[in-house]
Amino acid sequence: MTPVNKSSKIIESLEDINRLIHEPSRLTIMAYLSVVESADFLFLVRQTGMTWGNFSSHISKLEAAGYVDINKEFIGKKPHTVASLSKAGRLAFKEYRGRMKKLLE
Repeated sequence: MTPVNKSSKIIESLEDINRLIHEPSRLTIMAYLSVVESADFLFLVRQTGMTWGNFSSHISKLEAAGYVDINKEFIGKKPHTVASLSKAGRLAFKEYRGRMKKLLE
């Protein structure tokens, strides 16, 4: 493969990357959620090192895309919010990982 063809293939691969997931903060959230069934917001905020506002903004975008399910409940009188990847989110993350692996080979 000539250098020009290789460059064109890399650019095409980059265009196929899911930009919603590719943003570093959202990628971090998706990566944490991909290895667990669910996680509460406090755990995710602590693990990602994000501020509450930043985390809220990114998790909302993932929820709006249908990648994350959010369940709110009360434990005693305290609110408890849990996030998990939806089926669509797991599939999107799997596809994202596959495309990135191909791109980096």
